[in-house]
Amino acid sequence: MALQPKSALARARACIRIETEALTETARGLDADFVATARAVEAAIAAGRKLIFSGVGKSAHIAQKLTGTFNSTGVSSCFLDATQALHGDLGLCAEGDLAIVLSNSGQTEEVVRLLPLLKRQGVRIVAFTSRPQSDLARNADFRLLYRVPREACPLALAPTSSTTAALALGDALAMVLLQARGLTRDDFARYHPAGNIGALLLKVRDIMRTGDRLPISPDTVTTQDAILAMTRAKSGSIALVHPKSGKLTGILTDGDFRRSALTGPDFLRQPVATFMTRSPKTVRDSALGVDALRIFEAHKIDDLIVINARGQPVGLVDGQDLPKLKIV
Repeated sequence: MALQPKSALARARACIRIETEALTETARGLDADFVATARAVEAAIAAGRKLIFSGVGKSAHIAQKLTGTFNSTGVSSCFLDATQALHGDLGLCAEGDLAIVLSNSGQTEEVVRLLPLLKRQGVRIVAFTSRPQSDLARNADFRLLYRVPREACPLALAPTSSTTAALALGDALAMVLLQARGLTRDDFARYHPAGNIGALLLKVRDIMRTGDRLPISPDTVTTQDAILAMTRAKSGSIALVHPKSGKLTGILTDGDFRRSALTGPDFLRQPVATFMTRSPKTVRDSALGVDALRIFEAHKIDDLIVINARGQPVGLVDGQDLPKLKIV
């Protein structure tokens, strides 16, 4: 029978509503058990121990995702296949570690068999389940419980609402601990050096041109001297500063130079302050690279002077560099 658009949309919306119901009930049901689990994880982190996520089937997929989430926030975590644990992989467990064991029913055979083995290793256990009376929950040290009024599967067989609720609850635990530990954007960037996240969290100081590539001159020099400094640095602009304080007073760009040539034959001997752009757009060295990008887009400029807290130029962001850094 061919799929009918109306019935397909109705079924899809019903599925999402059912899974939303599980999320709502899970959020409503959070209690002291969640807090106790969060504190246990916090204590394990503080003691330099690792988190061990384990499960079977779809629960294993959720466990692997949560392993990645916690690792990305600086919490040493690993995935333990509940079946392989019975054949040697228990070696990754050490006394003081905390195992977060996932099973929707809490009765999965491999999971139940794993519990005494973990305890023998000196590993404390968090039961991550929807069944508070299950063997998993009754034999664990802590409980992380989610609620699933019903699965979205019309046959009530395929894990749907249960996996959604488990994933959301695991993410909630990770985010609560992230905030409690005071993780910063800089910390997060260290764990994501590649990809879009790493690029977006780059600081201006990480991408700016400095040293020989940053031309700076007092605003009292001649236009000719300023142009020579720009040429040596192979730059399209030069930062001009107060001769005593070193604070930025202006910028001379290629466009300013061309316009100065229209003022007369002796323009090169004129003070550069005559032609510079005063109060140019700037960005702090502590700002994010994406903040620099916004300034470029808003003001349609080619170069952006980077200043420190004292208003002194310390770098230059060239618009041509941004595509290479993949933050555009």
